[in-house]
Parts: sequence; structure tokens; C-alpha cells
Amino acid sequence: MRRHDGVYRIFSIRGVPIFDKDGAIAEWVGVHTDITEQRRSEDTLKEHASNLEREIRHRIRAEEQLRQLNEGLEARVEMEMAERRQTEKALQQAQKMESIGQLTGGVAHDFNNLLQVIAGNLQLLSKDVAGNERAERRLENALAGVHRGAKLASQLLAFGRRQALEPRVINIARFVTGMDDLLRRSLGEAIEVEVITSGGLWNTYADPNQVENALLNLAINARDAMEGHGKLTIEVGNAVLDRDYARKHSEVSAGQYVMLAVTDTGSGMSPEILEKVFEPFFSTKPEGKGTGLGLSMVYGFAKQSSGHVNIYSEVGQGTTVKMYLPRSAADEDREVVMPTGPVEGGTETILVVEDDEEVRNTVVETLGDLGYRVLTARDAQAGLTVVESGIPIDVIFTDVVMPGPLKSREMARRAQERLPNLAVLFTSGYTENSIVHGGKLDAGVELLSKPYTREALARRIRHVIANRKQVSLSRARPAATAGYAKPSEAASAVDSENRSIRVLLVEDDELIRMNSTEMLSESGFAVVEAGNAAQALKVIEADRIDVLVTDLGLPDMKGGELAVEALRRKPGLAIVFATGDSHLPEGAPESAVLLTKPYDEQQIVSAVEQAHTAKATGAE
Repeated sequence: MRRHDGVYRIFSIRGVPIFDKDGAIAEWVGVHTDITEQRRSEDTLKEHASNLEREIRHRIRAEEQLRQLNEGLEARVEMEMAERRQTEKALQQAQKMESIGQLTGGVAHDFNNLLQVIAGNLQLLSKDVAGNERAERRLENALAGVHRGAKLASQLLAFGRRQALEPRVINIARFVTGMDDLLRRSLGEAIEVEVITSGGLWNTYADPNQVENALLNLAINARDAMEGHGKLTIEVGNAVLDRDYARKHSEVSAGQYVMLAVTDTGSGMSPEILEKVFEPFFSTKPEGKGTGLGLSMVYGFAKQSSGHVNIYSEVGQGTTVKMYLPRSAADEDREVVMPTGPVEGGTETILVVEDDEEVRNTVVETLGDLGYRVLTARDAQAGLTVVESGIPIDVIFTDVVMPGPLKSREMARRAQERLPNLAVLFTSGYTENSIVHGGKLDAGVELLSKPYTREALARRIRHVIANRKQVSLSRARPAATAGYAKPSEAASAVDSENRSIRVLLVEDDELIRMNSTEMLSESGFAVVEAGNAAQALKVIEADRIDVLVTDLGLPDMKGGELAVEALRRKPGLAIVFATGDSHLPEGAPESAVLLTKPYDEQQIVSAVEQAHTAKATGAE
């Protein structure tokens, strides 16, 4: 209702009718009350009530969200604490295993030195008792004991991840199949062996000898757990370890692996035993029935190969050990066993640097027996002093682990700075990461692991001498060819013929490879280079190659093995072996040509032409 001043207001109107005697309404009596402010107050109150209800709903929702957040936070905290406890436990275990590994590595080094003294003297003694069958038989038994000791030391080094691996691209399924007879002989007829291989199996990059040792150790452990009766299942397949698995096992990286699993139907193991199975010398077998190094060796080898090993077992339910080795996308390297030729010595001067007096004396006598002039030093500093004295030296044969402030690697470097043509051969039973990194030898390093035989020492000495002489020729060649006369028409005609011949040169020494490539290229050959056998096999598969020129001492495969595999892939290939030996390796192809190091341009060209001609003539 509009008030007198024109403003609309809200009024509450109440009225009572007054009736006359006839019952009709005569008048109204009423009250008009302005309730505008009252209504405004009521509206304000309703708005406050609505706001309060909304605030209450928001608070209830917030409390629910907070409750859920608290519950999730508590769960996450518990999970994080569990993961932290697991990580701390894994770290403690890793630190313990690392400490034990360092200890076992040091023990293995000293043990290998002792074995080297024994083996060296036994081999020297064999010449004195030649013809005495009884004495020769006893020497053979003693050397067999040395071999067993060397195997024990090798297992210690494997656990400590201190061994120098020789990894190659292998197919484990083919590898396991090739071990079938060996496994069955080792396990006995009472154990059933089943091999399960997945289709499309990936290749892996690992040391084949150590894979064989690992599988054999797992199989023998399984045999003992089954007490000679039961079923052994060997499974090979592809495996992808995801991030969740890697998070639970901090020592492994997520990625693609090849899995080798060995399952037995034996007695199984309790959780308490499972925690200790990878520790060296831990064994559940009776005293005298095992060294306790089998699983330790498998553990160390897998770790050093950037792999992983896990074990699953329950009491009465048997055991499964799974070893994961990283996948390799490269083609498989086929291994071919090549027999060796007779041992050769020489007249060069060799400096033997060895801190163990007994080992040093044995090596001196062995090298002297091979015809070499031998100098000695008891540590790296003394060895460097001999070098700096000016005495002509051809080879330094030095232990890797040496007392004193000057290390063997530094001594060798400084010696070669003074004598550029000096060859260096390292030896050790424990490399201590000084020349081995990531389980592989550093580039350009030659290592002869202890204990070694007289034959192995003789061959490796000839190899390093031949390689060093070839390097010397390579360095001298640029000066010798400066101002080289323009080739004659006859020579140009020969070069023209050679241009159709494609040569694959395989040499791990970069300087020798570069120089040899230049020699062949200047004579008109089309040359493809490779630094190792794996690269060479890829070239052979992808390119047309007429002649393979290969060093025998390649880092990943012996030159003889490479030649056999190359001929299997390309039967018409001509072969030239470049080596310090004076004869071809036994089992070499009849048409193969020997190129003795050190060689010059005329000799390598002649060898390639001879091999190519012989192969072409044979094909006709």
C-alpha cells in the first residue's frame, strides 16, 4: 500500500464486521499495521538461515574430504615407511654384499698368486720328468687340483664382480640346448630334465662361459636339493621388468631381459634361509658337500652383466631361481672352437714386474725357458727405474695390483712415453677396476688372468710383441712414404684390377687398422674397416666382401672363430690371418693365407692378392 508520502509499504490489515439487526454488515472495525520492517527482518533472517545451512553443508563436505585425505595420507605414509624400510634393508644387504665382495676379491688375488706359483713350477717340472709315466701322472693330478682351485677363485671373483668378462651376443636357447648332454651327465639318470623355450626369443649380451657356469651351478644345486631324484625344469623366455618391479627391487633397472629359470622339485627353503642364499660360503649342505659359492657366483655374474637374479621357494614346494640378462638387439655371435698350434718363444727382452717373489721367480724361469732375456722388478716404481735406466726392453709383463704409490697402469703409461715401441701385458687374479670397467677391459689393454699356463703366456707374449711391431711400422710409414713417386703405368693397371676387390679389415688396434687400410687403399682395394668381430659379421651380412683380413686376437671373438663363422655365412670368402705366430691356426681353411706381423705394404697387398687368387682358382 502506498503511504501518504508516496512510498509503498507493507501493512497487516485486520478487521471485524459490525452487523445491524437484519444481519447485514453495517460497518467494519479494524487496524492497519505497517509491517514493512518486520518483513525485511524476516527476509534477512531467512537469508541468514539459508547461508548457515549452506555453510554447514560446506563444512560437512570439507570434513569428509579431510577425513578421506587423512586416511589416504596415513596409507601413503605407511606405504612410504614400508618402502623406506625395504630400501634401507636392500641398501644394508647391498653394502654387506659389496664388503664381502671386496674381501673375496682380495682373497682370490692372493689365492691366484699361490696357484700361479704351483702351476708354473709343475709345468716346469713336467719337462724334467718327461718319459716317467708315474711322475707324469702325478703331475697331471696336481695340475687338475690347480684347475679346481682356479675355478674356486673364479667363483670368488664372480661373486665380487671383479672378473674380466668376455661378453658376446648369444642366444640362450641354443646355448642351453648345446649343454643338454653335459647337464644330463651332471644330474644323473634319476632326475628328469625338461627344457621349455619360448618362441621369438631375444638375444642377450653376456659372457657365454659364465652363463654355462651359472646354469651348471643352478642345476647341481637343484640336484642336491632333490637328493638325486625329481624333476628339473629349465625355462628360457623373454621378460619385461616394469617400473613397479624395479621399485620393489632397487638393484634392477626396468627394461627388456632374457630370463633363464631353473625349477626343482626339492625340499624348498624357509624365508630365513632365503635371506642368506646369495652370501658366499653359506650352504645348507652337510660339511664337505659343497663350497657354498654356487649361488654367490650366479648372483655376482648377473649383477656384473647388468642383470638381475631372484629366488622363489617354499618349504616342501621346491625352488625356482630366475636369472635375467639384458636384451641385445644385435645378431648372435656364433662360437667356434679352434685348436691351437705349437708354442713359440723368442729372444726379446721382457721386464717382469711382480711383487710376489715366488710368482716372480716362476715367471722368470718360464720365460727364460722360452728363450727370452728377463729383467725383474718388485714394484711399479722399481719397474719404471729399470725402464729409465736405458736398458733395451721389448715387453713389460706386470701384475695389475701392486704395492706402493705408483700404480701399474701409470707405470706402463710412463714407460711407453719413454719407449714408444714397448709392448705391455698385464696379469692379475683380481683387477680391482684399474683396467676393467663395467666388466670389460679398457680399450687397448692386454690382460692374462692368473693362473695361466705356460702355453697361454707364450702365445700372449708373441701376440703383444707382434702388435707393437705393427704399430711401430704404422708410425714410421708416413715418413717413409713422404715424396712417394707417382705409380707407374704397370702399377696403375694392377690398382685398377684391385678396385673390384672388396676387403674387410678386422683389427682392434686403431693405429694398425688405419695404417693397414691406407696400405690397401693405395693399392686400389676397396676397404671396409671393423674394430671387432661383431662389427665384422654385420658388414659381411650387409655388404659384398671378397677378402677377410683379420687379426687372431680380437676382443670379442678369436680371429679363427670369426673366419669360420664368416665362411658359414659367405662360403666364397677369401681369408687372410694377421698374427704374430709363424703358422696358421689349426683348423684354418686350406685356402687361408698367413700374414705375419709386423708386415709392410707389399706383404699385406701380396697376402690379399694371394688369398683372392687362391679362392678364385678353387671356385673354378
